[in-house]
Amino acid sequence: MNVVLGVSGGIAAYKACALLRLLTESGHDVRVVPTAAALRFVGEATWAALSGHPVTTDVWGDVHEVPHVRLGQAADLVVVAPATADLLARAAHGRADDLLAATLLTARCPVLLAPAMHTEMWQHPATQDNVATLRRRGVVVLDPASGRLTGADTGPGRLPEPEAIFAVARRLLAGRSSAGGSSAGRSGADLVDRHVVVSAGGTREPLDPVRYLGNRSSGLQGYALATAAVARGAKVTLVAANVSLPDPAGVDVVRVGTALELREQVLAAATSADVVVMAAAVADFRPGTAAEHKIKKSDDDEDAPVVRLVRNPDVLAEVVSRRAAGLPGATVIVGFAAETGDDAGDVLHHARAKLARKGCDLLVVNDVSGGKVFGRSRTAVALLEPAAGAAGAAGVAAAAEDPVVDPPVVAGDKEDVADAVWDAVARLLRSRAGTPPAR
Repeated sequence: MNVVLGVSGGIAAYKACALLRLLTESGHDVRVVPTAAALRFVGEATWAALSGHPVTTDVWGDVHEVPHVRLGQAADLVVVAPATADLLARAAHGRADDLLAATLLTARCPVLLAPAMHTEMWQHPATQDNVATLRRRGVVVLDPASGRLTGADTGPGRLPEPEAIFAVARRLLAGRSSAGGSSAGRSGADLVDRHVVVSAGGTREPLDPVRYLGNRSSGLQGYALATAAVARGAKVTLVAANVSLPDPAGVDVVRVGTALELREQVLAAATSADVVVMAAAVADFRPGTAAEHKIKKSDDDEDAPVVRLVRNPDVLAEVVSRRAAGLPGATVIVGFAAETGDDAGDVLHHARAKLARKGCDLLVVNDVSGGKVFGRSRTAVALLEPAAGAAGAAGVAAAAEDPVVDPPVVAGDKEDVADAVWDAVARLLRSRAGTPPAR
């Protein structure tokens, strides 16, 4: 697909070379449009060599091709990395004073801006107003990462890593492709001005300083959900339990270890959220007490310790009950169910009962028999929504026995599942547009 990579004049311009390589090696045709200031950091020859195209740097080059119009018209995606405070201001105010700004005005495809600047510039009210304006128009503006900046300064304002920017760009291009090249792909900006909370990974409950009770969740699905939500324009809080994956671009990542820590952070973030997606594998039980020192193994075979377990809070049910009580919180609540069949019923039997018992709006069901799905890039899920009136004890029984409706099944990469989940969430949000969440 046709990608325009804009580069504005910040020290992070050198990182755009890695982003360009990721885009071209994925088979996309990339035209680089650097500003005059960007060329002070990375020269024209570098962009031409990496993209395989001559670099157009101003509106007066190749005038017969009308580049200030044609580049934007032909693009399937425009990415600007880094996007400086100056570039954000010019884009927000519709300036056309150089080729990159003019290209942004003519683009009718998804636009992704990855800001990079000093902390004070990012936090200035003028910059924040410009970002809010662009997001209202459907432009995907990532929040910058926090870290080392120019010189000895540190703080928010660092350009997200090229791989993280590429992950968002890839989702935008996938949506463009699924829509047949139209400007309103399935990954369109249908979550703009929405705050979504996603939990990911698996909690670990300490037995002693070196051992824990845990599970096999890798966090891949939760991270895919977070990246896809950013590509749709959402503000994303990701509560990550013991995940070793790199932070997704534009996401506020809160790291936790135990179920109690996850509960605290999810409930705190949920008070200002439009959507809560509980993709984490939260331990149902924890040891009643954790040993202060490592439990030693003795030579006596009969001396194995006995661990008393206590039940952890049900975070999903608590999010739902807070909504039912009229407390500030999400309009749409999504649960995940990792199920196996047994003598009492198959995976969907147990999942339907869980959906009715929890009271959430959507349940994403994984068949994890034999350990499949965990840590793998591909999966298959069923998407369950509650039947009318299926609440309470009677609803649990009815839902478990209801054989009538086969739920939609999504199979593919976890990114595909993430898009399907957000498609369903966006539909639910539209259906409840007249009843916004309490704030």
